[in-house]
Amino acid sequence: MFRKSFLAAALLLVAAHAVADGASTYSLQALRDAARAAHPSLAAARASVEAGRAQVISAGAYPNPEVEFLAGRTRARVPGATTGTVQSLEVTQRVDNPWQREARIDAAGFALSAREAERRSFENDLLARLDQRFYELLRREAELRAAREDLGLAEQIRSRVAVRVQTGEAPRYELIKADTELLNAQKSAEGAALRVSQARAGLRALVSPALPAEFAVEGSLATSPVVPPLDSLRAEVLARNPELARSQAEVKRAERQLELERLRRHPELAVKVTEERDSELRDSRLGVILSVPLWDRRQGPVAEAGALLTRSRSEQAGQELALTQALEGAYRQYEIARTQVNALENGIIREAEAALKVAEAAYRFGERGILDYLDAQRVFRAARNELIAARYELQLAVIEIERLRAAQ
Repeated sequence: MFRKSFLAAALLLVAAHAVADGASTYSLQALRDAARAAHPSLAAARASVEAGRAQVISAGAYPNPEVEFLAGRTRARVPGATTGTVQSLEVTQRVDNPWQREARIDAAGFALSAREAERRSFENDLLARLDQRFYELLRREAELRAAREDLGLAEQIRSRVAVRVQTGEAPRYELIKADTELLNAQKSAEGAALRVSQARAGLRALVSPALPAEFAVEGSLATSPVVPPLDSLRAEVLARNPELARSQAEVKRAERQLELERLRRHPELAVKVTEERDSELRDSRLGVILSVPLWDRRQGPVAEAGALLTRSRSEQAGQELALTQALEGAYRQYEIARTQVNALENGIIREAEAALKVAEAAYRFGERGILDYLDAQRVFRAARNELIAARYELQLAVIEIERLRAAQ
């Protein structure tokens, strides 16, 4: 654990570089590598896989021999009988049924495959949550930059309005309105800064304690990820998703376990060698021990294994259905978010920005009042914030698709 923590810290130090404010900046890949190296839950998942490997070794082990040694004395009960010491040695070796052994090893091997798939699924989910937190931080930082721009603009407007009111060019209510807008902008900037801190803390919790409390991230919400067609994605999900792979491995394990329980109905054989010694004789014997399943036909274990096999098959079918539905939902969300981003980038934002410039010019030349200017500014601000949210939703949809296709 110490070596993994040291490795995570080294990855973070190598990937980081200083920025103007003294913080360190990290790429998404550097944060993923650090999480893989030192996240406690991932370490626990790896330990579970190692336990599965140990179970495979145990399943392949041969039965140990049983050795029994007895010693004593003989006493004469009739005249002329010999007295002295008596010793006996018995060695019993159970013969491992080769068909049972094969089924037992296969069942343990499929259980190991299920644990490995479960580890990959957990890692996949963890990285997906990390990606979501990463882009959430980018979103909150974009909102903070926008809020600071709004605050600076509100301060400029308030200064201009104050001059116009002092010179008598505008009524005093315009100054009151400008003060109100300035207070709202200050409140929005403070709230945006707090949300940035919360998003940074959430991201740090998913990476490693080695990550400094104050850090920056390198990335952009404006990137346009490309997603394959739905039919291609569906085939990838059914072929690569670790949750589905775990369900398939559980079905195979249950099949072999049922076969093993049925094979245990057969007689079991053991070889026994015995040697007895007394003061006059040495007696050696070689024989076999046959365990006959006469009363216990293992009806309970066989029925239990059959029920577990039925449950595993049902869970696999349900897993396939759930993955297909989740993929279709994520793909529809991706299409909706992409349409919203395109509409905002190519039309709404430009129109709102043009309307804001016209309203600002009209206000400067006294053709429009401050209310018209502020209304145009609100429209532009709402469209800009909607674009930030739409880009974030687009990234979330892509992250969910990548999680389902196990492409992290």
